[in-house]
Amino acid sequence: MEPVTVDGKAFAPREGNSSQVDLRVNIGSLQLQNPVMTASGTFGYAREFEDFVNLQRLGAVVVKGISLSPRAGNPPPRVVETACGMLNAIGLENVGVERFISDKMPNLSVLGVPVIVNILGDSVEEYQEIARRLAEVESIAAIEVNISCPNVKKGGVAFGTDPQMAAAVTQAVKGVSRAPVIVKLSPNVTDISLMARAVAEAGADAVSLINTLIGMAIDLPTRRPRLANVIGGLSGPAIKPVALRMVYQVAQTVSIPVIGVGGIASADDALEFLLAGASAVQVGTANLVNPRTSEEVVAGISAYFRQHHIASVRDWIGALQVS
Repeated sequence: MEPVTVDGKAFAPREGNSSQVDLRVNIGSLQLQNPVMTASGTFGYAREFEDFVNLQRLGAVVVKGISLSPRAGNPPPRVVETACGMLNAIGLENVGVERFISDKMPNLSVLGVPVIVNILGDSVEEYQEIARRLAEVESIAAIEVNISCPNVKKGGVAFGTDPQMAAAVTQAVKGVSRAPVIVKLSPNVTDISLMARAVAEAGADAVSLINTLIGMAIDLPTRRPRLANVIGGLSGPAIKPVALRMVYQVAQTVSIPVIGVGGIASADDALEFLLAGASAVQVGTANLVNPRTSEEVVAGISAYFRQHHIASVRDWIGALQVS
C-alpha cells in the first residue's frame, strides 16, 4: 500500500489488516491500551460515571485529588460557567488517603482500567506520606502529583511555580512510589519548560499539563464575585490554545512522556495535542457536559486513523510540521 499524506506528512501504513489500529502508548513503565484518560477533578472517583461510560474502553481513569487528611473544600458557590469554559473553586474536597484506600480503591481495582491517583499536599512531607501509603496498594497504576498547591512552610508559595520546590516534591514522591510518577504542571508560571526540566531531572516518569489557569468572574447586579472564594481555576475550551502551546514547548524540552490536558472535547482536539508531542491526553471539563466524551474521543481517534490508513498512534505523536 502506498504512503498517504496527512497535513503535509507522509505516513507509511504497516502491513496487515488495515482496519486494525494500534493505539497503545507507554507512560513510563505503564502501557495503556489507548492514549485517552480522564482528568482529575472532573470524573469523581470514576464509579460515578460507570452508568454512562464504558470505562474499559479508556486508556486510564485519573481520580480526584487525594490529600493526607479529608478536606471539606470551599463554601458555595464553587462553580461558575464562563464564556467557553468554567471557573471552579471546589477547594480540593476529598475523603483523605485512608478512606480512599479503604472505601474507594476496592471498587476502583475491579473496574478493568488502569487507575491513576492524583495527590496533593501542603508540604513535601505530606506528599511523600500520601505516596508511601498508596505504594501499599498494588492496583494503583500511577501517581499524578498536583504541584499547584501552596507550600505552607514557605508562606503559601505554590510548589508549581518554583523549580526547586517542584523538584523536591518529585524526588520525595519518586523515592517511595512503587508506580510511575506523573507531575502535573501549573500554567501560572513564566517558563513552563523550566518547570518541566526541573521535575524531569528530579526523576518524574512523565508530566501532565496544563492545570487550570487562575481567573475570576463578577456578578454586576450584586457587584460581588460569582465565586465565594473570589478566584478559581479556569478550564474548558477557552484554555486549549494555551495548553496546546505549552504541551508543544515541553515536548521539545524533555524526553519523558507528556500528557496533554486543557480544553479537549473531541477527537480532533486530542489529535492536535498528540501532533504537538503529547503521548496521551486527558479529558476534563467536557465530562461535565457530556459524560461520554472520553469514550467518544477514543472512538474518534481510531476512526480517523482508519480513514487515513495510519496503523499506529506512535506514527502520529509529535509529527507536527512546523516548516
